[in-house]
Amino acid sequence: MKRWLGRKSFLAVLVGLLLVLGWADTALAATNDNNVEWFGLFSDQTALYMSPVEPTATQPVTVRVRTFRGDITSANIKYFDQADGRFHWVPMRWVANDVTGVFDFWQGTIPASASRKWYRFQINDGLATAWLNAQGITATEPTRGDFWVVPGFQTPDWVKNGIFYQIFPDRFRDGNPTNNVRDGQWVYEGFPTWARAWNDLPEQPPRGRDFFGGDIIGIRDKLAPYLQQQLGITGIYLTPIFHSPSNHKYDTRNYWLVDPHFGSNADLQNLMANAHSTNNFIGDYRVGVVLDGVFNHSGCWNRWFDKHRLYPTDGAFESRASQWFPYYTFRVWPHDYVAWWGFPTLPKLNYRSSALRDDIYRSASSVAKTWLSSPFFIDGWRLDVANEVGMDGTNTGNHDIWREFRSHVKGVNRNALIVGEYWHVPTSWLGGDQWDSAQNINGFTTPVSRWITGRDLSDRAAAIDTATFDAWIRGTLGDNPWPATAAMWNALSNHDISRFLHRAGGDIGRLRQAAIFQMTFVGAPKIYYGDEIGLTGGPDPDNRRTFNWDSRTWNTEIFNLYRRLISIRRAFPALRTGSFRPLVVDNRGIYAFGRWDATNQIAVALNNTTGALSVSIPVWQMSVPNGAVMVDELSGTSYTVVNGAVTATLGGRNGVILRR
Repeated sequence: MKRWLGRKSFLAVLVGLLLVLGWADTALAATNDNNVEWFGLFSDQTALYMSPVEPTATQPVTVRVRTFRGDITSANIKYFDQADGRFHWVPMRWVANDVTGVFDFWQGTIPASASRKWYRFQINDGLATAWLNAQGITATEPTRGDFWVVPGFQTPDWVKNGIFYQIFPDRFRDGNPTNNVRDGQWVYEGFPTWARAWNDLPEQPPRGRDFFGGDIIGIRDKLAPYLQQQLGITGIYLTPIFHSPSNHKYDTRNYWLVDPHFGSNADLQNLMANAHSTNNFIGDYRVGVVLDGVFNHSGCWNRWFDKHRLYPTDGAFESRASQWFPYYTFRVWPHDYVAWWGFPTLPKLNYRSSALRDDIYRSASSVAKTWLSSPFFIDGWRLDVANEVGMDGTNTGNHDIWREFRSHVKGVNRNALIVGEYWHVPTSWLGGDQWDSAQNINGFTTPVSRWITGRDLSDRAAAIDTATFDAWIRGTLGDNPWPATAAMWNALSNHDISRFLHRAGGDIGRLRQAAIFQMTFVGAPKIYYGDEIGLTGGPDPDNRRTFNWDSRTWNTEIFNLYRRLISIRRAFPALRTGSFRPLVVDNRGIYAFGRWDATNQIAVALNNTTGALSVSIPVWQMSVPNGAVMVDELSGTSYTVVNGAVTATLGGRNGVILRR
C-alpha cells in the first residue's frame, strides 16, 4: 500500500473507476510499464481464491491472485513442499476479469499430495516484481508468512458458521434449588462454603467457596427460549462441570461425574438431547455443546492423588506404590510435587504415564471419549491451559500429546471441536494435526480491547491507533491455515479477564462498536454470558457475577443490537467464511473493511471516536459496480455507489454494515 501514492497507482485506480463507469475501454487499463500496482493485488484462502479450501491428499489445489486489469506480464506460484524440503514453481495464467472490468484473475494449480505446503505469489510487470503472501505485499521475496495448504485438515462447519455463548454454570441460572450448596457444607481451602443470594456480588478476594446455585437444569431451561430463539446462539461452551469442591471447578475431583450441585450425568444427557433436538433448530443449525477439558492438572482431592484421604484406595500422595503414582511428578514425595503455577491444590498431570493417557483420551472409557459418546454426545473440548500440558511437570511432549488426542477424539466424532486455550500466537498447534482452533486472545481480544477501550486485558492503559490495530489483526490472520482461522473463538470478555464494558469505562457506545466488529470479523464470535445485556464487572471474581433474569434491568439497546447482529451474521455467509480486506485505515478513528463471497459484498465501517465522521468507502475493491445500491443492515439506510465508493456519516462509537 505504500506505493498507492505513486503516479501509476493513482492512474490505475482512476482508470479502474472509468472502466466501472463505462467511460474507458480495455486499452486504457493499467499497462505493462515495469511497475506492479500493489493496490490492485489481492488473494486469500477463501473459496474465491483457493479451491478446494480444505483439500484432501488426493485433490490438487487451484489458487488465484487478483491484479489490476492489464497490469502484469506474468505471475508464478512458489511453494515449499514439506515432503522433499524444496521450493517448486508453478506458472500462472490469466483466466478472467471481474464483473466490473477493473481486475484480472490469474490462476495456477499446486499438485495433490499428502504433505503440507506453503505458497506465495511472484507477480511481474516486465522487469518489476512484487511478492504476495498471507502477510501482505513486499518488493523483496518474503521469508515467512506464506499461505498454507494442509491436506486433510478440516474444521467443523458448524463451528465456522457458529455463534458461541460461554457460560460459567454457577452464575447463569438456578434451575433446581434443591441441589444448591449450603452454608458450611464443607471446608474449602480453610474456608467453609458460603451460599449466596442470587444477586449478591462475588466474594472479594476470591476464595472459590461462594456458591450461587446455577446448574445444568437452569441452562437447559433457557436453552430454547432464550439462547436459541431470542439470541440465535448455535454453540455453547461450559466452563468445568465435573465434580469439584470449588465454585469454578478447575480442580477436578472426578472427571466422570457431573458435580452434584450442578446436577447429574442424566441432567447433562438431557441438556445434550435438547441442544441437538430438531424441534429447536433455527435455520440449519442445532446447538453444539463444548465442555472444558482440564487435562493439565487435577485437583488434589482427585482419587488419583487423594491428598485428603477421601477414598479407600491409595492415591499418589498416600503411597508410592499407588497405581496412580506415575500420574504425577514428585520432587520429594509426598509434599513436594509439581503443581500448576505452584498451587498445591492443582497437582500437574504427568503424560509420561501411558495409563494416564489411557484414562484421559485413549481408552473407550476415557474422559474424552466417554462424554463424546452415547448417551451424552457432547460436541467438543475446550482445552484448559493447553500449551502447558506435558510430561515431568513441563510441557515436554506437548505436541505429540495433542496429536494423539486429536486422533482419538476425531475417531469418535470427526465433527467434534478441539479448541485450545493459549494467549499468544497458537500457530504451532494449528498445523492440522492437533487443535482445530484456539481462543483468539492474541488475534482478536487483545487488539480490540486496546483499540476501542484503550486498555489491555489486565485493565492497564494500552491504547493503539487505527493503523496499529489494522496491522495487528491482518498480521494474525496470516498466522494459521484458513480452516483454523475461520474457526477461531473471538470473545470480548471471558471468565479470566474483566468484562469489556468495565474496560470501556461503562461506555455503551464502545461496547456497541466492539459488538459490530465481533459479529462481522473472521472467526466464530463467542459471547460471555451477560455481555449481551450490559453486564459489567472487573477482574476475577467480579467478572463472574450472576445473570439477572429480570429483563427490566437489561440494557435493551445492547440486547437488541446483539440480536440484530447475530441475525445479520447468520443471514450472510460472507460474514462467516468470506474474504476479508481493509478498505479504510484512518487514524482519525475510522476503520472499514470488506467481507465478500460469490453472493454478497459487505462493507463494515466503524467510528472509534465520540463525534460523527464522514467516510468514503472504496467498495470497488470488492468489485461492487457504480450505481449499485448498498443497504445498511443496522439502520435500513440505502446508499448508491458513486465513483466506486459509498460515502457515509458514522455516528460516534457506531458503525454501518453495508450489504449488496
